[in-house]
Amino acid sequence: MDDQLAQRIQLFREGGQVRPEVADFVTGELGALADEGRPVTEESAGMLTSHLMMALTRLLNGEAIEEFVTDEQVAAELAGHPQAVARARTTAERARAELGAALPESEINFLAMHLAVLDQRVSG
Repeated sequence: MDDQLAQRIQLFREGGQVRPEVADFVTGELGALADEGRPVTEESAGMLTSHLMMALTRLLNGEAIEEFVTDEQVAAELAGHPQAVARARTTAERARAELGAALPESEINFLAMHLAVLDQRVSG
């Protein structure tokens, strides 16, 4: 993880926008992604980081996360990235087990899209 991405997480944490356990969880997931060979930088994973931290925080705060139908374009894109979908489901399962935050399917799909972009950066 580069310094800018670490700073993003620190700003969320210090600003009270996310719970410390969420920042720790996301930091761990980013480390695991890097260990798997994915590029984890502010440029490549900044939006993923913010999205995941805010979604998990909303869930832990008891706020509703609107569930919506994945449109055909997203479904088609995800069909071409089964590894990203599997990794998103793994992250979602860990979030449920470690934090008690059950990500809805639409959030898992968004996470998978972010991961597909990371995978394209590795292979592209």
